[in-house]
Amino acid sequence: MFKNIDNIPENKKLILFDGVCNLCNDAVLKIIRQDKNNIFLFTALQSNTGKNIINELGIDISKIDSIVLYIPGGNYFIKSEAVFKIVNEFKGVWKIIQIFRVFPVFLNDFFYDFIARNRYRWFGKKEECMIPTKKLNSKFLN
Repeated sequence: MFKNIDNIPENKKLILFDGVCNLCNDAVLKIIRQDKNNIFLFTALQSNTGKNIINELGIDISKIDSIVLYIPGGNYFIKSEAVFKIVNEFKGVWKIIQIFRVFPVFLNDFFYDFIARNRYRWFGKKEECMIPTKKLNSKFLN
């Protein structure tokens, strides 16, 4: 059906992120450290794979430009809902973030969008996407 997303193992979840954003790159590294069950794979929105997947899903990245969580089988989540789904896989203190689910999605997305709009100004930006180390390479789709 879809060339790029059909190749993702069913036991994995794919996080598409802004590869030049310092905040996003730091978040990816934190997710990798917390991913004790090894369920997440990553690709930058700017990569060829990322662009192809976004295209296949029909997502307009002019409106969603910082995170997408794709779950094999056709489900994907954006913005705050993606964050909630990701941290739901973690143990411990990360579960506290779920408390914000009591608020309506539009309110959580408002705060998400505020941070996303200011992420380069507050946290900086790289000239090119992060290149994973050999140790982390298996977590990234090229």
